[in-house]
Amino acid sequence: MHRLIAPNKDESALLPQFLELPEQAIHIPQTQAEFEAAFRAINAEPVLGFDTESKPLFNVGQHDSGPHLVQLATTQQAWLLQLHLPLALELSRQVLVAEHICKVGFGLDNDKHTLPRRLGAPLVNIQDLDSRFKQLGYGASVGVRAAAALVLKQSFRKSKRTTTSNWAAIDLTPAQRRYAANDAHAPAVIYAHLAAWESTVPAQPQRRRHNPQA
Repeated sequence: MHRLIAPNKDESALLPQFLELPEQAIHIPQTQAEFEAAFRAINAEPVLGFDTESKPLFNVGQHDSGPHLVQLATTQQAWLLQLHLPLALELSRQVLVAEHICKVGFGLDNDKHTLPRRLGAPLVNIQDLDSRFKQLGYGASVGVRAAAALVLKQSFRKSKRTTTSNWAAIDLTPAQRRYAANDAHAPAVIYAHLAAWESTVPAQPQRRRHNPQA
């Protein structure tokens, strides 16, 4: 199969900017009532964008206590679940083991390894969208930035400074809230447009296998 090349960072930057969620669409539940409202809204969704964040490790041998934040999102809103809160841990567990909700994201290998240990339960119905692009002939790790450029024709930008910020903090900064919410929101939007975009991608010829007995 001929390898397709996804847009690089410079090429993606030339596109219109990805439409991020407004602040009022980003929910960080803290009270019992807020968690109950979050569960009702989330549990009604067939598909959710999904990602996690962990406090970065800067020293060799430092204990990794993450993930510290679970992000879940639709095409309209997002929920940031801070796992130091028992109710957030329980809500994350309920959603991530739910068979009726497909959780979609990019680069989920590490999440599949670390999050079950944190939650005490396996992840169910998780779809790493990188695999969809690989099936079409792209590399194994397209990622959310290149996927947004391909499918949405938009530039999805991530702040390196925010990426390496303290995700175990009790009070997340506005920059952290936007970053985390849109890291789950973008996969939800991409997934909503993915099937239609896939239908426009020319089928790649399969490489013929050599048969020495032919």
